[in-house]
Amino acid sequence: MRIRRAKWALRALIALYIISLGSELICNGRPLLMRYEGNWFAPFLKNPDLRSVTEDTNTTALINYRTFTLTEAFTNNTANFVLWAPVRYSPNDTIDSASLAEFITVTAHIVPEVFACRFDLLPDQRIVRCENCTRFFPGGYDFDNDRLSDHWHIPDEVLEAAQQRYGKRPAPRVEVEVQHIKDENLRATLTMPAFEPNPYGAAPTARISLRMEGRSESPLAVRFHKSGDGGFKALERRRWQEVPAGLQPEILALVAKSFAGEKAQSAIQWKNRAAQVKCVLNEISWPHPPVAGHCMGIDSAGCDVFAHVLYALRISMTFGIVLSLWAMLLGIVFGAVQGYFGGKVDICGQRLTEIWSAMPFLYIMILIGAVLGRSFMLLLIVYGLFNWLGMSYYMRAEFLRLRGYQFVEAARCQGLSPLRIIMSHILPNAVTPVITLLPFTLAGAIGSLAALDFLGFGLPPLTPSWGQLLQQAQLFRWAWWLILFPSLALVTVILLTVIIGEGLRDAFDPKQQSRME
Repeated sequence: MRIRRAKWALRALIALYIISLGSELICNGRPLLMRYEGNWFAPFLKNPDLRSVTEDTNTTALINYRTFTLTEAFTNNTANFVLWAPVRYSPNDTIDSASLAEFITVTAHIVPEVFACRFDLLPDQRIVRCENCTRFFPGGYDFDNDRLSDHWHIPDEVLEAAQQRYGKRPAPRVEVEVQHIKDENLRATLTMPAFEPNPYGAAPTARISLRMEGRSESPLAVRFHKSGDGGFKALERRRWQEVPAGLQPEILALVAKSFAGEKAQSAIQWKNRAAQVKCVLNEISWPHPPVAGHCMGIDSAGCDVFAHVLYALRISMTFGIVLSLWAMLLGIVFGAVQGYFGGKVDICGQRLTEIWSAMPFLYIMILIGAVLGRSFMLLLIVYGLFNWLGMSYYMRAEFLRLRGYQFVEAARCQGLSPLRIIMSHILPNAVTPVITLLPFTLAGAIGSLAALDFLGFGLPPLTPSWGQLLQQAQLFRWAWWLILFPSLALVTVILLTVIIGEGLRDAFDPKQQSRME
């Protein structure tokens, strides 16, 4: 079952890599084919300058193909032709925000009137630091002469709790119902938080809040975008359904004004109370969530995430394959020499291997990157100098095991050279660990590249990388598409390689091929 699963995983991984090799045919900011004034060009292979295309000797500028193919000089001639890739963006092409004008939204904020106030009660019942108190004192309040008990029926427990606070004594939380003296219909809930004396001698306060019953209403925000018929469609339908039908036309009129670039705000009656409606135009900004034409969204630099992920797949797979083959080659050479000759050669080789494995790889990468810069080849070479160690341990063990077998002794007796014995007799029998470890080495290399790019010590800037997208996601944690799609691509590739490795391990497991007779 595992071997069958491994076959399908191998086919899927090969298919993904082949698709990534043709990334320029899928995502490209330059046309695949263009005909202009009888001349044919393939800009995705060779990018001609404007002089080569228009035969204008006064310019050597490169062509902006999106603009050039929309000019009258190009569109007026019906013989002119252009063939674009399915996605008209390369990984580093900045998307024009004007092309996303249809996705501009307006947010209508409905903020009901607040029916709560807060103030500090002084020992003589005067109030200070009053917030939103107008509705709770309908007849007005004289802050110099009036007392709280002149307007509200205040229970004795509230006054006693206030005195405890000003006496710097512990006081529990107080919550009681109070009624206005002049307006019997005006009732509120009075609340005082619990109090503990401050050991540093800070001045105590009696902070009181009044809240009218049954009138707590949260603000409401609804986003709108223009529909195809010229109207406006609410993106949060459930929230829009909470708005009374009689208020919807008035809010839509404000939304229309906001789309037109005008200031749009108004006061409305919202469920028997006053409320403020303010519409805000949401301009296109980066990063941007997935929309039509950009199925995986747009990153913080204004580039298409799908193109970035596809090109990063090719770079990651190429890096992993080359690094795995390089690690296999070095591991076989060092492991074979140590295991075949043994003795002092083995001891010296082991000590050198242990010293080399103790070198801090990340610090070396930082140092070399600071001195020589960051490049794909430099990263491949430096990483390859460390990645062969694990392979050499397995090959050394296999050669130590096989060098005492009778067929190796027979080869020595025939006078064969050590190189021929290693290559023709021992290596074919010791190749099983190499084959079974190769997919796991590939998965480790791809994951390590993503980790280095995430930390900023991997590929140079502007190189498509899954780790670089994940680094952006750390800065814009609300941009879920920057986390989802690179992570999904990384997990898919590593999972396929692990499944292939398990299948190879089972295929070469001698216990699966032997039986008792």
